[in-house]
Amino acid sequence: MSTLWNVLPYVVIVLFLSGTAWRYRYDRFGWTTRSSELYESRLLNIASPMFHYGILFVLAGHLVGLFIPDSWTSDLGISDHAYHLLSLCTGTAAGLLTVAGIVLLIYRRRTTGAVFRATTANDKLMYLVLLAAIVLGMWAKLGHAGGEGYDYRATIAPWARGIFTLRPDGARMDGVPATYQIHILVGLALLALVPFTRLVHMLSAPVQYLFRPYLVYRSREPRQLAARAARRGWERAE
Repeated sequence: MSTLWNVLPYVVIVLFLSGTAWRYRYDRFGWTTRSSELYESRLLNIASPMFHYGILFVLAGHLVGLFIPDSWTSDLGISDHAYHLLSLCTGTAAGLLTVAGIVLLIYRRRTTGAVFRATTANDKLMYLVLLAAIVLGMWAKLGHAGGEGYDYRATIAPWARGIFTLRPDGARMDGVPATYQIHILVGLALLALVPFTRLVHMLSAPVQYLFRPYLVYRSREPRQLAARAARRGWERAE
């Protein structure tokens, strides 16, 4: 089993990177969420924010839990018990919000004829794996909610950090509860599927819009343009 945990993450990373490059090269016009807002917007306006905010909190929780060592939180005066309670409460709330959003999106897709006809096999697989990953994560967490909970920061977290330093210690995963192992396997499967589903659109979030000026002014005088170098829209004219 140690070999599995040492090799599988890199297989998934290769699939993710190569699949993303292939999708961008050969399906650039399909790099989209294929919005169905024109078909139905009432449920979408409720379900979409629930799903997107929920999944962002879920991802943030995973980043904190896996990549911030317990020594750092201890230095901040956060005890293991307090960390466990905070992780349990916030993780469960984020998971429930995400699941509720996914369920509403699936209900909308199934009950709205035009949206259902636009649903592909990839969409169905994506919803299934995504929902399974979230539910299994909550199952694993709630299944070890008593006492101090399962200390994944001593086993799963060092293994996950080792992947990015090219030194994964698969032996740490041997004693991890089965519910956590299944959750991780489904999560890796979801990551491998991202380039081949509508989830790929998350890689092209319009971050540049946060730094773009609200209004861009253009001069009608060609001489002014030639007289000095062009300024960015948010710079003040002297």
